[in-house]
Amino acid sequence: MTYTQFYQLTDEPFRLTPDPRFLQLPEPHRIALTNLLNGIIHRKGIIVVSGGVGTGKTTLLHAMLHLISTQTVATGPISSAFVLNPVLSREELLEAIIDEFEIKCTGTSKPRRLAALNDMLLGMQRKGGTAVLIIDEAHLLNAELLEEIRLLTNADTHQEKLLQVILSGQPELGPLLRRPEMHALRQRVASRSELRPLSLPESRVYIAERLSVAGLRGPSLFTASALESTHKFSNGVPRLINLLCDQCLTIGCANRVTQIVPAMVEEAALALDMLQPEAPHTPDKSPQVTIPRNTLDLIIEAFKQDRIAVESKR
Repeated sequence: MTYTQFYQLTDEPFRLTPDPRFLQLPEPHRIALTNLLNGIIHRKGIIVVSGGVGTGKTTLLHAMLHLISTQTVATGPISSAFVLNPVLSREELLEAIIDEFEIKCTGTSKPRRLAALNDMLLGMQRKGGTAVLIIDEAHLLNAELLEEIRLLTNADTHQEKLLQVILSGQPELGPLLRRPEMHALRQRVASRSELRPLSLPESRVYIAERLSVAGLRGPSLFTASALESTHKFSNGVPRLINLLCDQCLTIGCANRVTQIVPAMVEEAALALDMLQPEAPHTPDKSPQVTIPRNTLDLIIEAFKQDRIAVESKR
């Protein structure tokens, strides 16, 4: 018997895949998502999202793509390119972008590829749509690639940017962009957001929300003290919370225990080599508030209404 059957869940609540259904919006994630959507609505150019390993950057990007792809009436068509591995040459980066946008190009030379990309961008603009280039792991970009991206953002009309660029990476992305040679690119950055580990109250909400989405009905599967232990060993990092909670439920199912207690969290942490919690990245000073379930709906509605207002002014 799997633990989903034992605990009467409809899905695994703590899978590591970036499923937008399980998006939970503590304050920094809500701000980052709002900045991403606003940047695309207003075609601002370059948007930067940074955060430590496992803080939820990729999940947030997939949620953003899901939102804009399901709001076609308000936004017009959306074309997106998602580059997951930016350790490339300038030519390979351009080739990856062409492939991700599914652009048909008759030649392999750089001028032909740039012309094909520009034609696609102009075509999207004529349809009232948006082209979005997302670079994940952007802290791995070198100066040449960042300059190539800056040059791609030169594609615009007298009214708006034709290509929206999202740079998502680890905290090293900040110092990278602050280098003197990045001055021209830095001037193109319209907004910056930084994700952080969750506070204890946010961790409680995070776990409760994921269990609810996975079909839990009734009391929590974790005692209050078990939730505190989970936060301690994971240091509030969402990915580590997922790993630890999944292991806890596996242990609970094997022992036919209906509720997770601290001793089981410690057993799971030992199995995952997480027994010694790392020093926290930031002080736990977040306000003890929860994010309402309808926050995402409010963001979507504001997104749609703002877009309609922008369209009416053209």
